[in-house]
Amino acid sequence: MKLLNQLKNIITLFYRSMRRFPITLLFSTAVAVMLITISELQPIDNWDLEETLFRITMIFALGIPLSLCLKLLWERKEKRTLLESSGFVMTGGLILILYYFFLLNELNMVSITRYTAVNLAFYLGFLFIPYLPRKDHFEMYIIKLGTGFIITVVYTAVLYMGLVAILFTLDALLGVPVPGKLYQYTGVILGCVFAPAYFLAGIPLKDHSLEHENYLTVLKVLLLYIVIPLLTAYTAILYIYFIKIIVSWEWPIGLVSHLVLWYALIVTAVLFLITPLRDENKWSNIFSKWMPISILPILIMMFISMGIRINAYGITENRYYVVVMGLWIFGIMVYYALIKKPLNILLPTTLAIIALLSVLGPLSSYSISTLSQNNRLEAILLKNNMLADGKIQAAPADISKEDKIEISGILAYFNTKHSLSDVRYLPEGFNMNDMEEVFGFPYEEPDLSSPEDFFFFTRNEAEVGAVDIKEYDYMFDAGILYYDTADHPLKADFDEESAILRISQQGLLLYEKDLNPFVKELLEKHGGQKDDLSAEEMTLLDENEKIEVKLSFKAIHGSGDAAADNIVLRGFEGYLFVKIK
Repeated sequence: MKLLNQLKNIITLFYRSMRRFPITLLFSTAVAVMLITISELQPIDNWDLEETLFRITMIFALGIPLSLCLKLLWERKEKRTLLESSGFVMTGGLILILYYFFLLNELNMVSITRYTAVNLAFYLGFLFIPYLPRKDHFEMYIIKLGTGFIITVVYTAVLYMGLVAILFTLDALLGVPVPGKLYQYTGVILGCVFAPAYFLAGIPLKDHSLEHENYLTVLKVLLLYIVIPLLTAYTAILYIYFIKIIVSWEWPIGLVSHLVLWYALIVTAVLFLITPLRDENKWSNIFSKWMPISILPILIMMFISMGIRINAYGITENRYYVVVMGLWIFGIMVYYALIKKPLNILLPTTLAIIALLSVLGPLSSYSISTLSQNNRLEAILLKNNMLADGKIQAAPADISKEDKIEISGILAYFNTKHSLSDVRYLPEGFNMNDMEEVFGFPYEEPDLSSPEDFFFFTRNEAEVGAVDIKEYDYMFDAGILYYDTADHPLKADFDEESAILRISQQGLLLYEKDLNPFVKELLEKHGGQKDDLSAEEMTLLDENEKIEVKLSFKAIHGSGDAAADNIVLRGFEGYLFVKIK
């Protein structure tokens, strides 16, 4: 009887979700269908076809938060007509179609980071739309959604393990053949169909009151007696560390922003969550009053650190995001410090706006970064009298090696992150092999005594010809390894901070490889720059007990000292081939 009641409850929840959010569940189901379809078509020899399938899947996934936002906006209306409902549906469809053709027409760094930010903005909109312009107990609403999400994850994981155990038992004990992909597809269906339906069933209705909801005891204990003391201790350590920096005036490269930004984001989240506890708990009241003030000097130190880097090397997308997030947190902390009863709905609304502005329009990270790097290049060219009538002239004989390295590094940035066509003054059709002809010097070999010296290697494309892929099951374009956030059955990603390539299947790590030793061998053999390397030298072959890997590089760039073993692999182009054993 209990089992029947549980099944009845689950069916009721599914019916409730389907009735309230049918389009959202249609999109999530479509994502599951596309992921299974892509898996069944592997290996796909046509990269254009595979990219198109991934783009369609990404649009369906974007439809999930977009449809939620439109549905919640529609629910706010007192009087609703069928015509208005149809208008909302057509508006959402038009947005997705336009996004597919104009903002996701190819997969690269710009399109994927933009896609991530737009998704974030829509999901934030899903959080705050029901509480616009102002409504009490917003924090309790977010806590309720967060609790529902955690419960959904736990239920989905338990159900998946149970179904996997049944499939395994059928295969191992009863001899019923169970394809290996069925385990994978079970996880996809549960994650894309069951989990959204279960979670959406628990979203409070428009008129639902949270006034008498009790603050979760577990969360209260976690925040007040574990998280807040840890943050307080960490703040004290940061103050000691920054005092040490001020005394010695030695700024660590790239470390300060990592020390501060994530810590500041956690502090912001904690201040948001403990708002309902301010009046009933002395410790939470003290923390809410003094932490926003205490964190401001730490943020200022982060800005000084980023300013040093930007002054030396200009703005890139990563530095842009750090500065913008830092400014947002700084503004929120000033707001918390000045306002006794802050309106917490400002946090997700302003963050959603910033997320959109950072990837769309003239103030986007891409526009600002390309402008900054172009200005750097122009300043160096003017300094060396290398511009005349808007055209680049060959460098004078006395141009410094540092300027050659700077020019080379800027061009490498555009070549890997954007396009060389975005660089001002370059002749049409320019590529990295034309540097000596246009600039009067080849891609400059770096002085490896400096941690910011650059290296660059390219493959001789003429000798490659057709690539034999019949021994492999999957192929990845290296461009998606940096920013692929989709939940693919087989996932490969490259961590720029550690230079580690990872390949996983259904969340299980199959392969992990540090690429720095491979790059170090090229540095030791060829120095800092070499064009037209053989395909053999630019290919990494490796395997373990689970998979075979072939990484065919077209170009590699980075900085560092091979002798001092401080190589920084900044990026690469090419293809990754994978065979599952």
